[in-house]
Amino acid sequence: MKRTLNTLFRGVEILMAVFLAAMVLLVFVNVILRYFFATGLAWSEEVARLCFIYLVYLGAVGAFRENRHLGMHSLVQRVPKTVQKVLYTLVQAIIVWVMVLLVLGSWDLAVQSLDDRWVATQYPKFLIHGIGVVTGAAISLIALANLYRLFVMRMTMGDLLEIPEDSGEDLTGGAANEGRGQCRS
Repeated sequence: MKRTLNTLFRGVEILMAVFLAAMVLLVFVNVILRYFFATGLAWSEEVARLCFIYLVYLGAVGAFRENRHLGMHSLVQRVPKTVQKVLYTLVQAIIVWVMVLLVLGSWDLAVQSLDDRWVATQYPKFLIHGIGVVTGAAISLIALANLYRLFVMRMTMGDLLEIPEDSGEDLTGGAANEGRGQCRS
């Protein structure tokens, strides 16, 4: 199951890279066309905006899965173990609640805009709001899985708050993980 999820999220990362490349390319081409030829591609702005929207929403899911969102781990690590579990449970429950609100709101907006389309591309607007449903559901499931890992699998708080190590080189040419601690504020 973990291997399937890793493959799925790897596909999402590739899709995000495609969205980013398309967005940069379309904006660059449009700037060149406007600067040198006094013309532009009207549809490219909408496609770039669409790529940015999907990039942000999918990036939020990936960041939440890998514990890369802003967190107060340094605070949580300084309180007793039982308080850590209570705080972690409370945070995960709040996340589920907020994501349910996101799903409901996005669903309502998607239903309201079933017949609406963007001007230049004729892209259906409900697909823009639909990504909020996907994001909210995915983050809710991840938060519920975190609670399952805490209470059923009895994982430690250190394991739950751990940030996955990057593979590759950092900008200075050294190993990306060299000298990196687990402390994050």
